[in-house]
Amino acid sequence: SLHFRQQKTNMETLHPNYGLTRSKEEGQVEEEFVNPLPRAVLRSNSFILLDGEWNFAVDNEDKGLQDGWHLGHAYNRKAHWPGSIEEHMSHGGSERWQDRVIAWYEREFPLPQLGNGDNNTLLQLTFGACGYETRVWLNGELLRTIEGEDVHVGEYTSFSYELTPDLLKPVNRLTVRIEDTMDADIPRGKQESHVYKRGGIWYQTYTGAVRSVWLEAVERNRLRSRVGVVSLVEDNLVRFNLTTRIHDPGDYLLRLKVYNRKEADVEPVAVDEYPLRLEAGEKQQRVVIEV
Repeated sequence: SLHFRQQKTNMETLHPNYGLTRSKEEGQVEEEFVNPLPRAVLRSNSFILLDGEWNFAVDNEDKGLQDGWHLGHAYNRKAHWPGSIEEHMSHGGSERWQDRVIAWYEREFPLPQLGNGDNNTLLQLTFGACGYETRVWLNGELLRTIEGEDVHVGEYTSFSYELTPDLLKPVNRLTVRIEDTMDADIPRGKQESHVYKRGGIWYQTYTGAVRSVWLEAVERNRLRSRVGVVSLVEDNLVRFNLTTRIHDPGDYLLRLKVYNRKEADVEPVAVDEYPLRLEAGEKQQRVVIEV
C-alpha cells in the first residue's frame, strides 16, 4: 500500500533473485490480497463502481458532437459497461462496423459521500481502459484528464479525471464518446485491420468500454504512480521512482520504510526521511536509501 501525507509515507518492497546462476529457490510467501477494483494499485479509500447499465447509441454518421449529444440526447438503447462496442451493437441488431465506429454512452449517478467529507479530499473518476479515442463530459462540461488531455488516446491504458466541486450536482450526468477506426497506425494486436486481412490468426475487432469505471476519494496532495524500484547489490543502494501530485504548495515529508517480508519482526530493515519543497502540479521524484 502507498500513502502520501504531509507527515509521512510508508512503502514496502521485495527484491527477488533474478540471477542466472543456480541458487536456493526462494520460498513462496503466502499473503491474502483483496482488490475489489480492476487495477494493480490497492488504496484503502472509498470508491463506487459505475459498472452496469448505461444508455447507448451508435453515431457512425458523426452527428453527436455537432448536435450536442453531451448536452442531452434521447437514447433508445441500453448497454452493459464494461463490454465491447461490437457486443453492444450485436445486441441491438446492428451489423459489425467496417472502417470507423463512434459510440456514445451515458448514465446518471447521485453525488457520493466519499472519504471524511473534509477539504483534503477530491473525487476522482477513473477509466480502467477505454478507446481508442475517448471524450468524457460531466453535466455537459468537457473534462480534461489529469495529464491535461481533452481526448484520451489509447485503448489499453487507465486514465483519470479530478472532479472539482463546481462541476458536481446532487444528480450528475456522465457522457462518454468513443471512436475507433481501422487505421493501420493504431495498435491492434491480432485484431482485424486494413493491412492484415481477415483469415489465419486474425480476429475480429474488440473496442470501446472494455474495463470498469469508478469514482473514488483521493487526497489533494498524494503519490500518483506505482513505485519504480531500481537496486544494485554492489553499492547497497535502492532507488525509488515515484510521482507526487500537489494542489497545496508547501513543505512535505516523504518517509520511506523497507521491510523484510519473510520475518515476523515488524521493525523495518531501513528507514529514511526526505524533506521536499513541492509546488502545485506533478513532479517525478527519485529517492535513494541504503539497505
